Amino acid sequence: MIANSNSTQTTFNFKVVLLGEGCVGKTSIVLRYVEDKFNSQHISTLQASFLNKKMTLEDGKRVQLNIWDTAGQERFHALGPIYYRGSHGAILVYDITDQDSFQKVKNWVKELKRMLGADIVITIVGNKTDLEAQRTVEQSEAIEYSESVGAHYFETSAKANEGIEELFFSLTKLMTQRHTQREQENSSVRLLQGGRPANMLIVEDSQDGDDEAPEVPESNRACCGTG
Repeated sequence: MIANSNSTQTTFNFKVVLLGEGCVGKTSIVLRYVEDKFNSQHISTLQASFLNKKMTLEDGKRVQLNIWDTAGQERFHALGPIYYRGSHGAILVYDITDQDSFQKVKNWVKELKRMLGADIVITIVGNKTDLEAQRTVEQSEAIEYSESVGAHYFETSAKANEGIEELFFSLTKLMTQRHTQREQENSSVRLLQGGRPANMLIVEDSQDGDDEAPEVPESNRACCGTG
């Protein structure tokens, strides 16, 4: 997880995956955050794309986010584990005007918890708040569900550039806190190892190095026209 360190500074390297149905605005969110761009006629992502962003937290910690933007089309769902394996954070996006896209987020929550357990910080994002008049998923419903599964809830508008910075900044702080907590737990386990009974099994989490992008075959793209 830690990309590099020296006597004065450490850089944390976190993998973040965006999941959700097609045309809910996943690509618009990440492009607004990384490049501050928005295209109302954007191209729908097929399979996955990869971007990164460096940031500095309030306490001076430096972080590099490796962000995977995945395809939402049903035929690509089987490829999901290839991209979210080893992720430290997940952004599950739905369209506040599309109730079905919210229900599909629940499936992704179950999948991530089954595959990664407590190792991943999950955020649920209701996108397209600029279409408030057409909302079909009430904010209270989404907040209640998020709290019930231990996820953190945000609402955004990539088009209006609302809530995007807060989303990524908060997720990064949560991932950093989770990493620190796990390090403290591992340190406690190591202290106990010297005097443990011979039949006691101690399992330590291993930290991988930098995430390497899996090979993504070149694919065609189709117009989605979403915000």
